[in-house]
Amino acid sequence: MDEDDQLWLSTSWTTRPQRDTEDGSEYHFVSRAEFEAAIRDHAFLEWAEFHGHLYGTPKPTGPGELDVLLEIEVQGAEQVLAHDPHALVFLILPPSLAQLEDRLRGRGDIEEHVRTRLSSAPDELAKGHALATHVVVNDDLERATAEILSILEELRPQRRSPSKKD
Repeated sequence: MDEDDQLWLSTSWTTRPQRDTEDGSEYHFVSRAEFEAAIRDHAFLEWAEFHGHLYGTPKPTGPGELDVLLEIEVQGAEQVLAHDPHALVFLILPPSLAQLEDRLRGRGDIEEHVRTRLSSAPDELAKGHALATHVVVNDDLERATAEILSILEELRPQRRSPSKKD
């Protein structure tokens, strides 16, 4: 986000507990009852239950002409594409499943969650590849960021020009 002033990050909601490694800005942490009330009020662009917790993206209310960035999983991407078939979907991959495991452990996930995520990873990756407009391997944060920003810069003129949408 610091590298591109044309992006606005939507903060997702979740019912999962906040990790010790989080400062509270990563999600809007809510109770299941509050989340379910928002579902009934049609407050989400997308939402899904993932490994026993609810996650959702509120309908974007970002500033004007900025590109809205959503950090979502494959169920959410399917819903977003159903609303907007022209949405860009980036699949951000770890360099390996071993790296994924290290990253999950490094952020303080409990053992049961690590095992559950690793067991669901092959199916999620297959779905992600099917949905993705672009696939980026996050083997180096600066390189992966530069790749994503380069793709966005290349596509922005096409996406913002009404004559190119047809």
